[in-house]
Amino acid sequence: MSNTAPELNTRLGHLLKHAQLRLTELHAEALAPFGISGRELAVLLVLAGQEAASQQQAAGRLGVDRTTMVAFLDTLEGKELVARRPDPDDRRRNVVVLTAKGEDVLRRATAASDAAERRFLAPLAAADTPGFRAALQAVALHQDDPA
Repeated sequence: MSNTAPELNTRLGHLLKHAQLRLTELHAEALAPFGISGRELAVLLVLAGQEAASQQQAAGRLGVDRTTMVAFLDTLEGKELVARRPDPDDRRRNVVVLTAKGEDVLRRATAASDAAERRFLAPLAAADTPGFRAALQAVALHQDDPA
């Protein structure tokens, strides 16, 4: 971003775009040894964060449509990180679970992702990082009142 016009360096959209690009770059580098992307790590995190979930439940938690979820799961299943199994309570639906390999990759990739985030946040004072995260959460998760 150092090559951008100085008058852009105070524009929020410009700053957020370049911060996201930097974080994406750091995550791609950190996750490359595990053969997964940041989005695939997100799928693994969501699946690990609950009991065996249906594809539809996982898609809802990720905020993606069914087709996108199927593509993620097909890819992760091909990498032997997840498995689809019939739901023991409802044989009409499948649940998705992490395999042993998936659990291992998740553990190691999460640690690598955490290290990438620390590199990203390195320009901030350690005491400023919780406030930065809280501010981003407030902005990102805010829903305008339709009234």
